[in-house]
Amino acid sequence: MKKEVYRAESRGHANYGWLQTNYSFSFADYYDPRRIRFGALRVLNDDTILGGGGFPLHSHADMEIVTIPFEGALEHKDTLGGKGVIRAGDVQIMSAGSGITHSEFNHPKEEAVRLLQIWILPEKENIAPSYDQKKFDLTGRKNKFQLVVSPRHKDALFINQRAYFSLGEFEKDKKISYELFEKENGIFLFVVEGNIRVLDETLLKRDALGVFGTSALQIEASHNSSLLIIEVPNV
Repeated sequence: MKKEVYRAESRGHANYGWLQTNYSFSFADYYDPRRIRFGALRVLNDDTILGGGGFPLHSHADMEIVTIPFEGALEHKDTLGGKGVIRAGDVQIMSAGSGITHSEFNHPKEEAVRLLQIWILPEKENIAPSYDQKKFDLTGRKNKFQLVVSPRHKDALFINQRAYFSLGEFEKDKKISYELFEKENGIFLFVVEGNIRVLDETLLKRDALGVFGTSALQIEASHNSSLLIIEVPNV
């Protein structure tokens, strides 16, 4: 088994005024040769977008882009006619495929948007681009993992990769077992809030753990904790 701890304070950081962000992997002006990607997981940005701020029209190709908001509301528009507003409890996915241009804006000036933006390398390139979003029942992740993104489960958003995203909210002292959907995959465990113990490591808020070579993880919540698991192939 191979594991690596990613401490919150070790991430890259950027302040664009309207955007405060932390980078788990090399992105934009932040470059660390030790932090390029974890398997098919290429980007995990922890963004705070101030009121009135946002990303103007820009283009992507051959990338699966997942957005998970925790506070506020973000409006999406793209050149394919896709549009929507995502809020806490929603998950958004965009398959950039052969090419898509889009914008993301936080229009209300009085409230910041806090979200994770995650990029996954696709399984198939040059596919037709697409956009989707879904609201998930938050009770479905109480003291268990709720699958929100998958290549093969109808209740989850579809992704063009053998990748699986699961969210969970766990009470203090809760013990959790996560079993991989595909045993060859790796697990990237990200602590959104709280404090957990896993594989003899203590992970705090915004810490992460990357693991290859195991079929399951045993996790104990030392405090009330919110977790994201991204399961990806080692491409």
